[in-house]
Amino acid sequence: MTLKLYNTLSRRLETLEPIEPGVVRLYTCGPTVYDTAHIGNFRTFIFEDLLKRYLKYSGLKVRHVMNVTDVDDRTIERAAEEGQTLAELTGRYCAQFQQDLSALNILPADHLPRATEFIPQMVAGIQTLIDQGQAYTTDDGSVYFNISSYPEYGRLARLNPEQMVVGERVAADDYAKEEPRDFALWKGYKPSDRDSRWPAPWGEGRPGWHIECSIMSTHFLGEQLDIHCGGVDNIFPHHENELAQSRCLHAGPFVNLWLHSEHLIVDGRKMSKSLGNFYILPDLLEKGFSPEAVRYTLLSTHYRKKLNFTFDRLQESQQAINRLRELARRLEEVPAGHKGMAPAVPDAAVAAALDDDLNIAGALGAIFAWAHELFGLLDRERLSGASAGEGLAALGRYDEILGVVFFSPSTLDEEVTALIAEREAARQNEDWARADEIREQLQQRGILLEDTSTGTIWKRG
Repeated sequence: MTLKLYNTLSRRLETLEPIEPGVVRLYTCGPTVYDTAHIGNFRTFIFEDLLKRYLKYSGLKVRHVMNVTDVDDRTIERAAEEGQTLAELTGRYCAQFQQDLSALNILPADHLPRATEFIPQMVAGIQTLIDQGQAYTTDDGSVYFNISSYPEYGRLARLNPEQMVVGERVAADDYAKEEPRDFALWKGYKPSDRDSRWPAPWGEGRPGWHIECSIMSTHFLGEQLDIHCGGVDNIFPHHENELAQSRCLHAGPFVNLWLHSEHLIVDGRKMSKSLGNFYILPDLLEKGFSPEAVRYTLLSTHYRKKLNFTFDRLQESQQAINRLRELARRLEEVPAGHKGMAPAVPDAAVAAALDDDLNIAGALGAIFAWAHELFGLLDRERLSGASAGEGLAALGRYDEILGVVFFSPSTLDEEVTALIAEREAARQNEDWARADEIREQLQQRGILLEDTSTGTIWKRG
């Protein structure tokens, strides 16, 4: 395996050389759970799933961490709007996110940490930056990172140092690209934060968005990561700020390869609620599209190209999946002792394409050209039984990467989803009696819950 990936930091293709032989330390930016994730979000999550699946297909062990941002400006504002506690709101949307991950056959991360679970570690990291002179406190109990203390600030996003507004501050978790300013590591408590407050040496408050990933990634994966992924919208300010903090907290490079996926557009236009082209997975399922068709559509365009999402493409995706499923069915019907031809499987072509910065179009082209050849032989009853078995095994291997052929997702109704979210909120609030009551209630309906290190998963009993 000689996998070359496009590193956003260097702006060139680089060969993956794991820090630990045979093991890839992968960190992906997860959802901010203030709303249901939309298909643009899942374009990024599915690109990351393709990467992870191909690494595993190639024989590498992947240690994968995906964070959940459950405290920031948006989660606090939405909880106030809906009259819920932060735990209730984020528990509901975290449950929905995990249901959507399962429906889209996205492999679960080894760890799915929530920001609110790592506040003491964040406080310790911020204190280190203060002690080193790279962060400073303000009168309202906030702490800001001093970007002028880090000469390499702006390298990831290719910012012009002369345009940086040195000495001015921005309190928002997100801000415009033309405003590279000192950013908040900690936000002093104000009444609008409601129940979102934690103790710190400089005053009660809550962490800024950017410090969360720096702390959680290194907690699970160590001071240096092989790959860090996200969407292009994460490059600035989030990943630029995360890189600066982490380089100041640790001496090493922090990340070897930064990978970013391009935006998704719908019918040639930016996805927007005002344009009526804003979709979440439940919307598409309600319209009769299958989760695997959505997955294939989001998967089949190279991650560094804009993806134009249309209903026609969803239908074409379903047709492509159906063709591969029909191939599997017909291969199973060939008698084991049948004499005939033995075409080569395209393992080398598939690997060569994916080794080239995850060239999924090339890989799919090789698979469907092979499928076309097999169908021709099957139609003429000229495929040998041994080759049929080999072809079925090969299709299974390729679907370890694609995840659309031998997969039949299960979905839950809204009431069950709401109960799972309520139970998650109860657990966050340490209301164990209510959590156990909901577990028993769901068990009576044939839904079994399992609390794992990466979160609660469900299955039908």
